Amino acid sequence: MNITTTDAALLRLLQLSSASLPVGGYAFSQGLEYAVDDGWVTTLDHTRDWLSVQLKASLAQVDCPILLRCHRALQGNDVKRLRYWNDYALACRETRELRLTDTATGNALVRLLVQLQVAQPFTQKETSFVAAFAIAAHHWQLNEDAALLGLVWAWLENQVAAATKLVPLGQTQAQQLIGEIQQQVPAAILHARALQDADLGAGLPALAIASAQHEHQYSRLFRS
Repeated sequence: MNITTTDAALLRLLQLSSASLPVGGYAFSQGLEYAVDDGWVTTLDHTRDWLSVQLKASLAQVDCPILLRCHRALQGNDVKRLRYWNDYALACRETRELRLTDTATGNALVRLLVQLQVAQPFTQKETSFVAAFAIAAHHWQLNEDAALLGLVWAWLENQVAAATKLVPLGQTQAQQLIGEIQQQVPAAILHARALQDADLGAGLPALAIASAQHEHQYSRLFRS
């Protein structure tokens, strides 16, 4: 991967992928809270497996390839294609709660970008976080590889933070987990780059069940 950036672009990448970005990503466990509550995920090894499968079968199959297409649509000033891939990303969310995760963080990122005077190419009631991320990356002149790494890092950091609270994991275990999952990222991105449009999509039944059951838990720390 070619992730060469200017110093200014690198700083923007760090800003965009930071857990402190005020889009509310920390509020969503994306089904992990139910998986822990029901005993599916109870150890470091379980957590590693849970995240590895999502990286390979969800992010590499949906989020990353759609980010590429959104980024390229913006480069070509093709708003129609950008809107299409935004809607495609939302259609790939298998439950209401997974869609809520995407639209809540996406709409929050759009509001932030507007406040930062980043022009928005389209106005839409529901914006996928992936599309909003692509808009920010394009505006701040981040290349495709940098944008992909930033998106995956934002997901990974939020998920490990949730696991740290829920499983729970110690801080050292959390850092160990991040380091191990990081090693899988280049292959996931390479896979995402190789997909044709017809190949995009994912089916993770356990993740869908966990997110759907989350709202019925007796008590919850997260919104999904």
